[in-house]
Amino acid sequence: MSAFTQHLGISVRLHLRNKMALLYGYLFPLIFLAAFAVLYRYDKVPLLRHFGELLTVSVLGGACFGLPTTLVSERERGVWRRYRLAPLPAGTLLLSTVVARYLLIVSAGLLQLGAALALGMTFPEHPLGLWVAFTAVSLAFIGLGLVIAAVADNVPAVQALGQCIFLPMLIIGGVAVQLSSLPSWAQHVSAFFPGRYAVEALQACVNGAGLSGARFSLLALVLTGAAGCFAGGKLFRWDAQQRFAMRTGKAWVLPVLLVWLAVGGLAEWRGRIAVAADAPEPEPKIVVPPVKVAVEVKLAVEPAKTPPPTPAPVVTPPPPPPKPKAPWELLTPKDTAGLDYRVPPDNGVVSPVASEDEEVDDDMKAQLDAIREGLRSWPQASTADDVQNVRYLLCVAGVPDAIQMPVERYIPRVVFDYLTDKYSKEKLTKMLTWIVLHPEDGAIVDNISELGVNGTVGDPTLVRERSYLYALKLLLRLNDKKE
Repeated sequence: MSAFTQHLGISVRLHLRNKMALLYGYLFPLIFLAAFAVLYRYDKVPLLRHFGELLTVSVLGGACFGLPTTLVSERERGVWRRYRLAPLPAGTLLLSTVVARYLLIVSAGLLQLGAALALGMTFPEHPLGLWVAFTAVSLAFIGLGLVIAAVADNVPAVQALGQCIFLPMLIIGGVAVQLSSLPSWAQHVSAFFPGRYAVEALQACVNGAGLSGARFSLLALVLTGAAGCFAGGKLFRWDAQQRFAMRTGKAWVLPVLLVWLAVGGLAEWRGRIAVAADAPEPEPKIVVPPVKVAVEVKLAVEPAKTPPPTPAPVVTPPPPPPKPKAPWELLTPKDTAGLDYRVPPDNGVVSPVASEDEEVDDDMKAQLDAIREGLRSWPQASTADDVQNVRYLLCVAGVPDAIQMPVERYIPRVVFDYLTDKYSKEKLTKMLTWIVLHPEDGAIVDNISELGVNGTVGDPTLVRERSYLYALKLLLRLNDKKE
């Protein structure tokens, strides 16, 4: 145990002296956090819905770049060749290196958590579960880092291999881009990347159901980590002169690939790949109104005629009491003027609105015309509750924005025109003011495929926030205010 702790301390000290390891382990995750904080600055709770992604990036940087970079650079400098002369088993040295890396990754995660809390994020709902999930994620990517260190012959090769895994996992693996924003084929491909399960497990403990809602993801991460650590141990090299291409036993890489394929195949088989476009649309229900049949029976013998009754005096009923006004009808222009009109710019990433003179191509124009025509018969736009109708129509602008579709900039104009044509300025102003003051009330829709816009938003709260912003933007236009 003394040798283990001695090497553990040496590994930590060497890491803190390695500038490249510090860059990937600490600075790189903080850069991502700053970028996410700017990109999602209009979220009600900053970074909360994306903290699983940020922690995954932190583990990726420390395990898939920092760990193999340290191991390979030490191997090139002959450090591990000297360790081989010590009367210690290779497993002890390798285990202390892994534990040291885990402690460093935990420190980077705590640094990221502290920065996120300082920026306004609330504390995770399941802190103990978050630590368990973080440990499983660390195990998965440390195993992958050991494989990279075993395969790469030098530090540039580590960078190349790391990027080949890191970039696809960011873009189509569900780490930096939300799965709901990806096309159908990319969502299926993401099932074979451990980054997807890392984000799901961590996010479930940040603001979800905790570990009970991430059992499959935890299983996938543990299997991936165990296979990676096993293969990395089998392929471990002491000397830089032992080139990977020249040595035997390369087939130990196969268990890692087989586990990735098995996890992805199991996810597909169990139907865990939630692709909105693949979900069958519900068949419309046809309601047949009852038919009244009037039957006229003519008597064969006419009854005897009786004198007409004396007409009763006409009594005029009292007028019905006036219908009480809805709460939103009691709002005044002072309530509208007192709103917080800080909204993202129209040309930004969040809640964009195209200018009136902005031209669109023919295909997009046809799609917008179909949406404009579909709103006239859309059931959600014609309920008995006018405020709810406006909420639904604002969702028509919010859903494409949340999914980040190319048409997202132009649909708000269609919705604004429809609302201003359907309601008077005074009535629409009051309803929009009520929606801004009560953003959590009422129902929303996160799928408007019946209007020709395919895709479902994974987080309905995102649609509420976008609807809130579009309500403010329409109020600005109704009152001739500049944004």
